[in-house]
Amino acid sequence: MPDQFEKELGNRLLRYAAIDSQSQEDSATTPSTKSQYNMLRILEKELINMKAHDVQITDYGVVLATIPGNKKAPTIGFLAHVDTAPQFNAKGVKPRMIKGYNGGDISFPDDPSLLLSPKDFPHLREKQGHNIITASGKTLLGADDKAGIAIIMTAARYLLENPDIPRGQIRLAFNPDEEIAKGVHKKLPEDLGAEFAYTFDGGKVGELDTETFSADLAEVTINGVSIHPGEAKGEMVNAIHLASRIINNLPQTTLTPEVTDGRDGFIHATEMVGGSSEMKLRFILRDFELQGLKDKSHLLSKICEAVQASEPRSEILCKIQPQYRNIRYWLDKNPKPIELAEAAIKKLGIKPVKKPIRGGTDGSLLTQMGVPTPNLFTGMQNVHGPLEWISTRDMEIATDLLLNIVNLATEIEN
Repeated sequence: MPDQFEKELGNRLLRYAAIDSQSQEDSATTPSTKSQYNMLRILEKELINMKAHDVQITDYGVVLATIPGNKKAPTIGFLAHVDTAPQFNAKGVKPRMIKGYNGGDISFPDDPSLLLSPKDFPHLREKQGHNIITASGKTLLGADDKAGIAIIMTAARYLLENPDIPRGQIRLAFNPDEEIAKGVHKKLPEDLGAEFAYTFDGGKVGELDTETFSADLAEVTINGVSIHPGEAKGEMVNAIHLASRIINNLPQTTLTPEVTDGRDGFIHATEMVGGSSEMKLRFILRDFELQGLKDKSHLLSKICEAVQASEPRSEILCKIQPQYRNIRYWLDKNPKPIELAEAAIKKLGIKPVKKPIRGGTDGSLLTQMGVPTPNLFTGMQNVHGPLEWISTRDMEIATDLLLNIVNLATEIEN
């Protein structure tokens, strides 16, 4: 593959990461923040300048484009999300490149107390000699998923400048709000028009995500009884105390993210706001199996009911709504995109590592809605925090993977 990709990938990520595009959990708009249009409009302009076909920003905030095909092959979609995670500061990102990483500790100019060390992150030691991109210490980097965007855009530029390279029709989509599980609009599967697709939103080189969590969101509202504290005896019901009891009754030593790994699911309290008269709690429920997810919903509901019964003057409402489901349920029935990705990874001389991802991607909902969509590696590490980093060489391998998929797909009969 061409050796100019690494420089282009680095330049793209440095440029994209500096653009504010953080999503917002409690927003009622689509996209959830206006800032995401900062990225969407840039990508629209770049795709037009590349002479991609059918470039548009949809009314639900997705950039779509076509790379025309020249051979009979399945129409394949490639996706990456423009939003960065709301869990950590993502405003004013100052990305920087460390050229020819020496294998030692990496310090951060805006936070001298922060240290990225191979002692803590052994995978970093494997990248000695690589060009490493990080943020400056006060923000996340946003390689999740601007690395995916850079990979797809670099491959798109190369394919459009080389129209004789064998390929079927390719559809590109850059969507908002993946980080808040709202990235796939109901119109997207039809508008994408792909037989199957891939998200470039994964981690280490070689990883092929063929399973995701199944996910529900739980919102608990607690209404107490408010009265002047000087006259509260026997009258006041403090919603803060009831909220604390709900939290304390959850199995914190067995079912929280900080004590689970592998194929274990969890109940994660993500938000607790309010006051003595009303409290609102938010939880995310995760499990690889539907029965496990159902059990966690049942457990949380029963705890809320027990706390409600202990104080009948209160009102406790527990609302649980589905977010996405494990892609395995559909990919088991249609393994074609997995088999193609495995072959494309092996063509790179790399052993594919099929694994479950302890999270979700836009592919979760796309797969559920009829477009089988595994997740592919980008190289990103330590995402959603100030120690986030990525190797541009790993990004180049991911770009080569995309081109291999495009090439091998021409050998598939529809």
